[in-house]
Amino acid sequence: MSDAGPDGNDEVGRLEDDERRLVLDRFDHDDAWRLGVLLTGLARERGAAVAVAIHHGPQRLFHCALPGTSADNDAWLDRKCRVVSRYAASSFLVGARFRAKGRTFEDASRLDPDRYAAHGGAFPLRVRGTGVVGAVAVSGLSQAEDHALVVEALERFLAQ
Repeated sequence: MSDAGPDGNDEVGRLEDDERRLVLDRFDHDDAWRLGVLLTGLARERGAAVAVAIHHGPQRLFHCALPGTSADNDAWLDRKCRVVSRYAASSFLVGARFRAKGRTFEDASRLDPDRYAAHGGAFPLRVRGTGVVGAVAVSGLSQAEDHALVVEALERFLAQ
């Protein structure tokens, strides 16, 4: 991702476009497995040490921690997914919206930073006609790279 303009609106606009484009027709347990395997495969191809989680509502349907990750990555997954659940938007977009207003999520959201992280890597699973039903998340790279990996996996998943 390129840098945003001085007010962050370029970045916010690009992230919002991702969310408008990446809408599913349906999402169930089997879809979670297929998306998780696809995402994990992309990470393995790149030698990326990441952890992956997919939630449907409060239930975690998929989890994989590749070599080089730790329990800290799992904590990041949980914190990012809570942001998606609360704001119905990607964790990267939520953080970008705060930055565009000249504020930080940690200071302005008034949420416990030990439970919520508006860092890139968690993306809403939005079903057409239903809304957000869960989240897919990656932890282990930079926040922009975590986000980009999830977006690429969703693009490929939708193309299947």
